[in-house]
Amino acid sequence: MSRSCVGSPASGRKSPSFMVRRSCPGRRPAGKGVRRRRPPCMLDAAMQRVIDLEGCLNFRDLGGYPTADGRTVRWQQVYRSDALHHLTPADVARVRDDLGVAAVVDLRSTAELRGEGRGPLAREPIGFHHLPLFDGQQSRPEGWPPIATLADRYFLLAEIAQAPIARLITVLGEAGGPVVYHCAAGKDRTGVVSAVLLGLLGVRDEMIVADYAATQENLEAIIERLMAAKGYQTMLSALPPDTLHAEAETMVAFLARIRERYGSMRGYARAAGVADAVVERLAERLLER
Repeated sequence: MSRSCVGSPASGRKSPSFMVRRSCPGRRPAGKGVRRRRPPCMLDAAMQRVIDLEGCLNFRDLGGYPTADGRTVRWQQVYRSDALHHLTPADVARVRDDLGVAAVVDLRSTAELRGEGRGPLAREPIGFHHLPLFDGQQSRPEGWPPIATLADRYFLLAEIAQAPIARLITVLGEAGGPVVYHCAAGKDRTGVVSAVLLGLLGVRDEMIVADYAATQENLEAIIERLMAAKGYQTMLSALPPDTLHAEAETMVAFLARIRERYGSMRGYARAAGVADAVVERLAERLLER
């Protein structure tokens, strides 16, 4: 398992710096005092989720996804992202004031946190939780089958990181305001956590898959940024090709593995030590009719 979340530099897509993201007509700016409702233009929901920041390439709102029971994930409550240490002063002001982020959850390893730091949000009155999904070298438990695909890696990560994932679910359910969680590039560790979270909320598989695959758009730029950091150069160069993408098939296979082993995402959460009451509290905070 890689220590960062990475994507393919050979995707053939133009760098996101040449792309223009359009806003949905009638969209109101996020901010304190703004009633948090589903944006009026659902066709552009994917664009609504992208938060344009100079220092982040993969900062997205998890709001707007419908659940199987007819509810919707609230907007402006949970964000997923790549690392936050490149945020500019303008980015910090937006995250703090417009998005109202109350807490950051860092999924990176201790070594990554020590090497790259928390960034400028460390100087803000914003809560911080360090919940590394793994520290040091990841090894397969005794008797674990060979790792053949990226989905296999994700399933192994979900197994060995049950404790921090369970803690994250609790943090999200108890948060007093919006929360952003992140790893290095917002793909692997963040992708697994997002799948667990959305699955627990009752979001359908196709939406979970689409959320994961949305990272593919910016992977070229993410790779370039990570390659510029000494701590990631050697590791990125040594990664097997199957880790360098965010294709839908990977998440489809991962969700199938979870269902095969645990029956459902709720079953996985129970095995990780998450009480049903915690999941219900999470749903109360993050879902609306």
